[in-house]
Amino acid sequence: MVRILTDSAADLPEELARQLNVEVLPLGVTFEDGMAYRDRVDLQPEEFYEKLAACEKLPKTSQPNLGDVLTAFENAWDAGDEMVAIFISSQLSGTYQSACMAADTVEYPGIHVVDSLNAAMGQHLLVRLAVRLRDEGFSAAQIAARLDREKHRVCQLAIVDSLKYLHKGGRLSGAVAVAGGLLGIKPVICLEDGKVKLAGQARGLPGAYVAMFKLIDEKGGIDPKMDYVVGYTAQKKRFEPVQQYLTGNLGLNDSTVCHVGPAVGTHIGPGAAGVCFFANKAKQD
Repeated sequence: MVRILTDSAADLPEELARQLNVEVLPLGVTFEDGMAYRDRVDLQPEEFYEKLAACEKLPKTSQPNLGDVLTAFENAWDAGDEMVAIFISSQLSGTYQSACMAADTVEYPGIHVVDSLNAAMGQHLLVRLAVRLRDEGFSAAQIAARLDREKHRVCQLAIVDSLKYLHKGGRLSGAVAVAGGLLGIKPVICLEDGKVKLAGQARGLPGAYVAMFKLIDEKGGIDPKMDYVVGYTAQKKRFEPVQQYLTGNLGLNDSTVCHVGPAVGTHIGPGAAGVCFFANKAKQD
């Protein structure tokens, strides 16, 4: 049997993870008062954004417990199962590097660790692809190899209310944050090569949605044969224009809706909305 392991940055709710038979290791979130929580275990997205709104300082996020990673790997070995472990981008967290060290410690060739080069919706999509391939009978090595190819087709675009969270969390330079933080300007961000970048900007939300829709075409367009995901942080209505465009204008089926949780929401803040998809062509190196 092939086991699928990921971390909570993939934003898989507990019920969905159970349905897909995916094991999720929680990242940690620690607030300025010293209270520490396990993402989506002790702290769900709704409560997190309420706490975030009251914070003066940005919460700190941390990797999954290394002992839990080792236990997951050892359990797979003891059961004689293979495992594909899909983790948040190595450019955003040390989780992937730690998992590689844990795999080296276990020395079990059936474990395949994948750097998703993504987080949130993009990581979610890759986990769902791994589940589909597992259910179709592919081996762990085959699944990992396919993910390493397909992750370069994953495009993640999101409108954010402000770049201050990304800047405070060290995910975006001060110069870029200032450029995208002008009065009335709504930035559109993307993930490229595992890093957060400013992809565009427009005045007001309507303009930002239009800018994001144009970027979908510029990124290669959505592959209709693959899953796609829409997501939001705190304000559910923000994703509705995105879903309406994708279903009404592009003729796609309804997608999975992802409420981005604490691990990633710490860095993008409330009021974000976006889409993640497999592009019809791979991004150019």
